[in-house]
Order: sequence, then C-alpha cells, then structure tokens
Amino acid sequence: MATDDPAHFTLRRRLLLGLAAAPLAASLPRVAAAAEAGGLAVTDSEVTVGILHSITGTMAISETGPSQGEKLAIQQINDAGGVLGRKIKVIQEDGASDWPTFAEKAKKLLVNDHCAAVFGCFTSASRKAVLPVFEQYNGLLYYPTFYEGLEQSKNVFYTGQEATQQILAGLDWVHKEKGGDSFYFIGSDYIWPRTSNKIARRHIETVLKGKVVGEEYFPLGHTQFNSVINKIKLTKPKVIFATIVGGSNVAFYKQLKAAGIDLSKQVLMTLSVTEDEVDGIGGENIAGAYSCMKYFESIQNENNKAFVAAFKKMWGEKTVIGDVTQAAYLGPFLWKMACEKAGSFDVDKVVAASPGLEFKGAPEGYVKIDENHHLWSKTRVGRAKTDGQFEIVYTSPELIKPDPFPKGYQ
Repeated sequence: MATDDPAHFTLRRRLLLGLAAAPLAASLPRVAAAAEAGGLAVTDSEVTVGILHSITGTMAISETGPSQGEKLAIQQINDAGGVLGRKIKVIQEDGASDWPTFAEKAKKLLVNDHCAAVFGCFTSASRKAVLPVFEQYNGLLYYPTFYEGLEQSKNVFYTGQEATQQILAGLDWVHKEKGGDSFYFIGSDYIWPRTSNKIARRHIETVLKGKVVGEEYFPLGHTQFNSVINKIKLTKPKVIFATIVGGSNVAFYKQLKAAGIDLSKQVLMTLSVTEDEVDGIGGENIAGAYSCMKYFESIQNENNKAFVAAFKKMWGEKTVIGDVTQAAYLGPFLWKMACEKAGSFDVDKVVAASPGLEFKGAPEGYVKIDENHHLWSKTRVGRAKTDGQFEIVYTSPELIKPDPFPKGYQ
C-alpha cells in the first residue's frame, strides 16, 4: 500500500540501513554456493519455498488461515508429483505481527535459505517492509491479501483484490442497494485502512455524491471502542465503513452489540472481516453486517466443494475458510503453472511466463493473471449470519480487470 506517512519512510530507512549493515562476510560463501546452483535451493528431487505469516501477535487471528491454505496447496501439488519433477520443501517463518521482523525473515528466506518463492505477508505494512528485500535479492513473493492497490512490482504477484475490485465495487453496491449516502470510517491505524479510506472518500464524494461524517483510526491490537461507538450513534451515518484488522475486530463488534447497535438495521460494510475473524468475533455479534470480498466459504461450485472438504480434512471440521485463505491457496498453484510453462525455477523466467495464466480450478471459480501481476476476479458481497458463515447477496456478473493505479484515485 503506497503512503506518504513519515512513519513509513522511517521504517523503510531503518530496514535499508539494517540490510546495508548486515555482515557481508557471513553471507558471501552461501550466496556464492547458491549462485553455482542457479541461486536457488533446487536439487534433483526437491525445491525449497518459504511461508511467511504472523503465527503470533495480534495478526495471528487473520494469518493462520492463509498459512494453512498454502500448506494444503503444497501438499496437493506434492501428492500429484510436485513441480518439474521435484517435491516442494517448506521453510516457515513467523513475522510475529511486527514489520521489521517480516523484513528480517524475508531476507533469511532469500539469502540464507535460497527459496525459489515465498508465500506470505498479510498487512500492507508487512508487504511494504519486505518489498525492498525481494527487489534487492530478486526474490518472488505471492501476496494473498486484498489491498489498496497503488503498487506493482516485478517481484510480487498479488492474488487478492485491489481497490477497484473491492473498495469501489463495494461502495457502488451499498449505495445502490442500501441507500448509502453518508459514511463513518473506522479503521486500524496503518497504511491499508488510511489509503483505502482516502480512495473511498474520493469515490463517495465525487462519484456517489455522498459524504463522510466521521473518520477515526486506532492502533493495531486496540480494544476500547466505546468512545467512537458513541460518536457513531450521535452522527447516525447510513453506513459504518469498517477497516479494522486482526484481533481488534473481536472487541469492536462485541462492544457495538453491547451498545445497542443492531446490524440488521444499521448498515455496516467491512472490507476486513472474513470467516476467520468471525470465528473469533462470534457470529451472534456480527450477524447482519456486510462484507465485500471475492471469496466466501459458502460459494456453491464444484471447485469450492472439493477445496472446503480437503481443507477441513487437513485442518479439522471446525475450521473456517476466509477470503485471504483462499487467495493464499492460489499462490502455490499459480507458481507451479508458471514454473512448468517456463520449464525453470529461475525467477526471471517464472515472472515472464506468468501473465495470461488461467487457473480454472480456483475455489472462487476462475482467475487469470494480468500483465500487472494482479488477478482478474469477481466481487461478492456477503451478509454475516449467526452460524459464522456469509449469505452471498451479490456477485459481479463479470470478472473485473485489476487496475492498481486507477485514474483520479492516486
């Protein structure tokens, strides 16, 4: 997520200084040895990849599912013979909900472990933290989270949706179907919510001719929302537009209900709550809210039926599957397809082979890689139910072409 936040540039400077200060002598022998083998951890029987998500910290509620989705895909690929005759070996690292840690672990996976690809990150802050590492060492990242767009890198494939596919489509739906003409923004305080809401505000004010009556942000992990809930009750927005992430969602929706806000009457649209978060929130606390995603576990098609059955067999019948988990599941398959088309694990060759690839076995139905490294996909709106699932109330009639740099929104 692009941002002009000074904190972002401070973080980037710290990361680059940290990389520059790393002792070169310790890494040169390994890099040289890897270069002789093509620079990647590939043997006659095995290819190594990395998984990098927050398994601890406030983001673990959201990132455990994507990690499970990636592992399921890798197991299925290995069971079918692997990639170019090699089985996939996984090295997993914990970003620990800390952006500098993500950068440190990304460097380890690329420089020490020589991973042919890495599947991971969740927040835009974590992606921004690792991006200079992947670009410096010519690594390959498959990033699964819906995000604000305004980014494109040779070294990243974005398997979630960008702003035009999620934010603008969701606002158009809630405006048309629910009379949304006044909005209260509430989000976590980092790159994705702030940039997403900047895009949303422009669309609301210039296209929908509506207004934003409030806008507030809270630190990751924040749990006290009663003050802003009181402001929402006073301003009476037609739509609460929520971009809170991670564990803070649990407190927010429970406090919203305790304050007497009935989501069957007060329209709330979230861009950040999937079945994974509802599992922690409790369906009874969020029932009636609308979520705009490209995937819900309740999608009815044969691909998804097989995916859900396999996921629950591997991770337990009580597990749930959210949008980012499904997008994460796509990553290893898209990488496998590109490697096989290229006939190589070489990053430059894999990147060149990727545009135009179609994955017809995707649980969401079908996806295609665009030249801008994002996926063509449909947009859906789901209404949260007490059982923790979503009733899909809208599906875009066509696949939406990704446009990470929409004119007039930058």
